[in-house]
Amino acid sequence: MTDTRAEALPATGPAAGPAAGPVPGSRLERRDVVLIGVLLVATFVVILNETVMSVALPVLQTELGVDPSVGQWLTTAFLLTMGVVIPLTGYLISRLGTRTLFGVAMSLFTAGTTLAALAPGFGVLLTARVVQATGTAIMLPLLMTTIMTLVPPARRGVMMGNISIVISVAPALGPTLSGVVLEHLGWRWVFGLVVPVAVAALVLGLRLVRPVAAPHAAPVDLVSVPLAVLGFGGLVYGLVSLGHAAEGAHGLSPAVPFAVGGVALAAFVARQLLLARTDRALLDLRVFASRQFTVAMVAMLVAMAAMMGTFILVPYYAQTVLGMGPTATGLLTLPGGILMGLAGPLVGRVYDARGPRLLLLPGAALISAALWMLATVGADTPVAWLLAAYVVLCLGLAVTFTPLMTAGLGSVRPALYAHGSAVLGTFQQVAGAAGTALFVTVMTIVSTRSAEDGATAEVAVADGVRSAFLVGACVSLLLLVVVTFVRKPEQDPEQEPGADGAPLPH
Repeated sequence: MTDTRAEALPATGPAAGPAAGPVPGSRLERRDVVLIGVLLVATFVVILNETVMSVALPVLQTELGVDPSVGQWLTTAFLLTMGVVIPLTGYLISRLGTRTLFGVAMSLFTAGTTLAALAPGFGVLLTARVVQATGTAIMLPLLMTTIMTLVPPARRGVMMGNISIVISVAPALGPTLSGVVLEHLGWRWVFGLVVPVAVAALVLGLRLVRPVAAPHAAPVDLVSVPLAVLGFGGLVYGLVSLGHAAEGAHGLSPAVPFAVGGVALAAFVARQLLLARTDRALLDLRVFASRQFTVAMVAMLVAMAAMMGTFILVPYYAQTVLGMGPTATGLLTLPGGILMGLAGPLVGRVYDARGPRLLLLPGAALISAALWMLATVGADTPVAWLLAAYVVLCLGLAVTFTPLMTAGLGSVRPALYAHGSAVLGTFQQVAGAAGTALFVTVMTIVSTRSAEDGATAEVAVADGVRSAFLVGACVSLLLLVVVTFVRKPEQDPEQEPGADGAPLPH
C-alpha cells in the first residue's frame, strides 16, 4: 500500500524537526483506525507472555529438572531483556520507521515463541524467552508513539484506554490462560497456541501497517548503547536479584549489578543530556522538561509496582496457602481482567470529556483500598475475599493508567513522542521489577522468620504475603498524593518558548 501522506511527513527523532502532529479535527481516517487496531492486537499478544510464567514455572522446573533458582531465569532473562531494549526504542522508531520496526518486532516474537514451543531443554527455552522479550519490548512504545502521532488530542483518552487494556488486561489474563493450558495440554502449548496468532498478526500487519513518518537516518551513538545496556540491565537485574536473594538462591550479590548499573546509568544520563544539544540522543531526556510528564511517570512507577507485585503474589498465595490448582488459580484473575478490558475505553471517554482529575484520585483510592484488603489475608481467608480485592485492584488500575499515560505523553512535544514512549515503557519495566522484588523480598523474610518460630508452612507463607501487601498498601499512599498534581495538557505542546514541555535551549 502506497501512502503519499506518510512520505510527506517530517522525520522524527535525533536531528529531526517536529514530528507529524496530530491529524487535524476530531475524526480518524479509516486506515489510521485499522493501523492502530493491528498494533493493539499484536501488542496484546506479545505482552500476554510477560505473566504466563507465574503459573508455569513450578511445572517447568519439575519437567525440565532444574532447581527453582535456575528456573527463575525464564522470568529474569525476559525482564532483563525488556529493561535493556525498551530504552533504545525511541531511537529505533525514529531510525527504522513504523512498518519496518513492526516487522522486526513481530518476527522476533514469533521466532522466539516457536522456538519455546519446540525447545528440547532448558537452555533453548531460555534463549527463546530472550528472543521473545526483544520483540515484546519494541511493540508497546511503537503502539504509543503511533497513537500520539495520529490521534488528535480530543480523542487520545479513548485510544489510550485501549492501550490500558493491553498493559493491564494482558498481564492479568496471562495466569488464567497459562493455568488452563498447563492442566489440560502441557507446558509446550502455553507457547504453541500463541504461534498461529503471532504468525497471523505478523502477516496481517505487514500488509496493513504503513509508515507514519519518514525514518531519519541518524548514526547510533556507540558510547550510549553499552551504557544503556549496563545501566538499565544492571538496575533491573539488581532488583530481580533482591527477590532471588531473599528466597535463599545463591548467586551474584545484588550489590554488584546495582553498583555497575548505577555508575553506567549516571554516565548514560550525562551522555544523553550532552547529545540532546545537537538532537543526537539515543534516549532524549528532554521529555522531563515537562512537569506533567515527570509527575505522571512517578505515579505510573508506583501503580505499576503495585500491579506487578500483586499479580505475582496472588497466584502464589492461592496455590501455596489456599491449595488451589493451576486452572482455579488462573480463573481467579479472570473477572478482574475482564473488568479492566470493559472499563478501559469508558475511562478514556471520561478523560476526553472531563480530564484526569475526576479519574485519578478515585482510581488511586481503589488501588490503595485493594492493597489494604489484601493486607488482611491469612491461612484461612475465603477465596471470595481474595477475588473481591483483586477485582477492586483491577478496577483501580483501569481508572488510573489511561489518564496517566494520556496526560503524561500529551504534555511533551510531538518531536519527542517516540522518546516519551520509550521512557514510559522503561519506567513500567523497572517498576515491575521493583514491585516484584519488594513484595517477594518482604514475603520471604517474614515467612522464613515465621517458620523459624514454629508456624506451619501455610501459616508462614500467609504471614509473609500479608506483610508484603501491608508494605504495598503503605506505598500506595504515595500514589494518592502524587496523582493530585496531574493535570490535562491545555494545548498541543508544540508550544511557545517557556511553556511546559517546550524545547530546552541548546
